[in-house]
Parts: sequence; structure tokens; C-alpha cells
Amino acid sequence: MDQTVPENLIMVNKESGGIAVITINRPKSLNSLTRAMMVDLAKAFKDMDSDESVQVVIFTGSGRSFCSGVDLTAAESVFKGDVKDPETDPVVQMERLRKPIIGAINGFAITAGFELALACDILVASRGAKFMDTHARFGIFPSWGLSQKLSRIIGANKAREVSLTSLPLTADVAGKLGFVNHVVEEGEAFKKAREIAEAIIKNEQGMVLRIKSVINDGLKLDLGHALALEKERAHAYYSGMTKEQFKKMQEFIAGRGSKKPSSKL
Repeated sequence: MDQTVPENLIMVNKESGGIAVITINRPKSLNSLTRAMMVDLAKAFKDMDSDESVQVVIFTGSGRSFCSGVDLTAAESVFKGDVKDPETDPVVQMERLRKPIIGAINGFAITAGFELALACDILVASRGAKFMDTHARFGIFPSWGLSQKLSRIIGANKAREVSLTSLPLTADVAGKLGFVNHVVEEGEAFKKAREIAEAIIKNEQGMVLRIKSVINDGLKLDLGHALALEKERAHAYYSGMTKEQFKKMQEFIAGRGSKKPSSKL
């Protein structure tokens, strides 16, 4: 049975199948963020990490926008608040979350919304979605990673164009650049995100967490050190396995092998 708990304007819906949905729920303001919403969003992601019933998180926005950025009518409380506190920083909490985060992007993802999208592990966007960096337009210095992450995903030249012009990056272009995993028709983003979440849940969850961790940690290193990190963690994992665990692995593989292969993503 679904359990819906409102946290101010951040909705958390924990489903029985292992999927949790976090929704920015301020559609009349295109889901712009106040300081209180940021604090609640950070708490929502932090709580997901320790909740054993949650295996995958889908992150979305209600209405016709994912997130239009910070509510600039309350800019001072946002930018002069305790912005260095990781406990109330939603991007820090998203990056700390060991479980996969799938972003279902509808409409606009502007500035802070763009940065929240960048903090997801997998992105699905409706064809009409637009990503915009308006830091330069409004004289706001980026602090949630956009100036560093975007160039590592789409290349420095394109990232400079996006950030220095404040012109929108369409979903189709974002998909071609490898930033968005799937571009779908309007109204289909959440459905596709759920399909991906269900595919993830079918796998061995301990290994899902380990693989997400080694990918994300390896991205911070050069290739040589990243390969060494993978080897080190693989050795530690297999060295720590008992005969019973190897037996369960074989049973799991045998069970999966008896089933028909699922359709491609």
C-alpha cells in the first residue's frame, strides 16, 4: 500500500515495491525553491539512504516544470543562509545517497533545477524539457556543481556555451550529448523512469550499491587510479565472501537463467 507523506512542498511517496518518489510540489511557481524547501529536500534524500524498504528513488516535479531554480523573491535567505551545511544541502545529500536516483524531467530545469538534475544517476526527459543555466544572467555564482559537472559530461566547449549564453539546452540535444539517457514523448518521463527503476530492483541490491559507488568514485580519478580502485574493491569483496554467499550467488544466477530475458531499455 502506498504511503504518501507531505514535507512542506516536498512530497515523499514510498511504495511497497522498493521505489520511492520524491516530488517538488510547488507547480504554481514552476517548482521554484525556497530555503525551507531546500532543507526538506535534503532531509528527504538523507532519509532514503537509511530506509531499508527503499531501493531506487525517482525524482520529479509536479505540473509543467521539474524545477525552475531558486525563488529569487527569497534570494537573500537562500544565498546568505547556512549554505555550507551539508545536512541541509540537497545536492550533497543526493551525492551521498548510495541508492540509484532516476530523474524524470518534465518542462524546465533551470539553474538550481539543472544542478539537481546533474545530481541524478540516470535522467529521463520529456521531449519538451529544457535545461538552462541562468547564473550569468542573474549574477549568481554556481555552488551546486554546474560549473564543474556539466563540462565533464557534455564537453568543455558546449558547457561554456550553455553557461555563458544562458540559452536552453533542449532534451533532444542533451540526449545526443549523453547528458540525458532517454528522451520520451510528453507525459511519458515518469513511466520510463519507473521501467528503469523496476529493472534495477530485479538485480542483486548489494551489488547495485557497490557498482554505483565504484562508478561515481572512479569518476573523480584518472583512469589508471580508477581501474586500481575497481581492482581493490573487487579483491576486498571476493576475499570477504563465505562459501554460503558463493552458493547463493550461484543459485541467483541459476534462477535468473531460467527466466526469459527482459526487453531492452
